Amino acid sequence: MKLSPREAPGYFAKPDPARTGLLIYGADAMRVALKRQQVIAALVGPTGEEEMRLTRIPAGDLRKDPALLLDAIKAIGFFPGPRVAFVEEANDTIAETVLSALSEWQNGDAQIIVTAGTLKATSKLRKAFEAHKNAFAVGIYDDPPTREEIEKTLGDAGIAAPSGDVMAQITALARDLDPGDFRQTMEKLGLYKRGDNTPLSGADLLACAPTSTEAALDDVLNIVADAKQGEIGPVLRKLQSQGVNAVSLCIGAMRHFRALHVAASDPGGPGAGISKVRPPVFGPRRDRMVRQAQSWGVANLETALTLLTDTDLQLRSAGQNAPALALVERALIRLAMLGNRRNT
Repeated sequence: MKLSPREAPGYFAKPDPARTGLLIYGADAMRVALKRQQVIAALVGPTGEEEMRLTRIPAGDLRKDPALLLDAIKAIGFFPGPRVAFVEEANDTIAETVLSALSEWQNGDAQIIVTAGTLKATSKLRKAFEAHKNAFAVGIYDDPPTREEIEKTLGDAGIAAPSGDVMAQITALARDLDPGDFRQTMEKLGLYKRGDNTPLSGADLLACAPTSTEAALDDVLNIVADAKQGEIGPVLRKLQSQGVNAVSLCIGAMRHFRALHVAASDPGGPGAGISKVRPPVFGPRRDRMVRQAQSWGVANLETALTLLTDTDLQLRSAGQNAPALALVERALIRLAMLGNRRNT
C-alpha cells in the first residue's frame, strides 16, 4: 500500500510491528536514512541491535545470496520483542528476492525494511510493496520540513519548541540546511542548553549554527554598513593577512547589502524581510542587520549595490591595472561615506 506524505511522519514515529514491511525510497539518501533510522529505532528500541533483533543486509550481499533475507525474517530470536530485517541500497535487481520474502512472511516473522534511491512508478520493487495488503511504500521528496518534523527533531535533542521569532529562525535554518546537518545542529544546541533553564534565544541559535562564509567578513561589512570609514583600512589589512582576497570581499559585501535590500524592501518591514534572507541570520547579527536595513533605506541600498556591482566588474576586467584590494577598499570607503551622508 502507498503511504501518503501526510500520513508518513506519524507512521515513522509509531510504526506498526505487525506489518510485513516498509519500503522507503527517494533521491536524497540522507533524508531516506534519517526516516529509516527513526522507524527501526521505534520498532526494536535502543537495545534491538545488541539483542540481535536487527539484521542488516546490504543489497549487494543479497544479490550474491538471495536466501539471506528469508533466513533473516524466519530466524528465531533469543530475546523478546519485534525483529527487523533491513535491506539497504536496494533496486530492481533484487525485486524478485524481496517479493518472494514478502509472500512467505507470516505473523511473528521479522518486519522487512527496505531503503532505495529514486524508483519510478514502474519499478518492480516499488510495485511489490504498493500492491501488498500488509506493507507500505513511501517516497521521500526534497520538500521543506514541516513544523511537526522540526518539533520532532527539537524534541529528540531535548529542546522544547520555542514560539515566535526564535521558532521562525529555526524553521529558516531547517529549510536551509541538509537534514543531517540540521539534526546535528539541534543536538549541539541541546547540549549547549543543558542545565540552562532560560528560554531559547536567537543568540543560542547563533552560537550553534554553522558559520557561513559571509559571517567571516562580518567585521568589515558591519563597519561599512555602520558608516565607520576610519576603521576600514586596519580591518582590511587583517583580512588580507588571513588570506581573504579582493573578489571574495567584494562578493561578501554584495551579499550583505543585497540581504539588507531584501529586508528593507519587504512590505512587512525589515524585521519580516530579514527572515527571508538565505542563508538565515540569527541573534545579535540579525538584530544588527535589521537596524542597518532600517537606517539605510531602499534607495541608498540600491545605490550601494550599484557601486559594488561596478567594482566587481572592474575587478574582473582584463584591462584592470590597479591593485585589487585598493579598488575594494576605495569602494567600501565610498559606501561608508554614503552611510554618513544619509545619517546627516
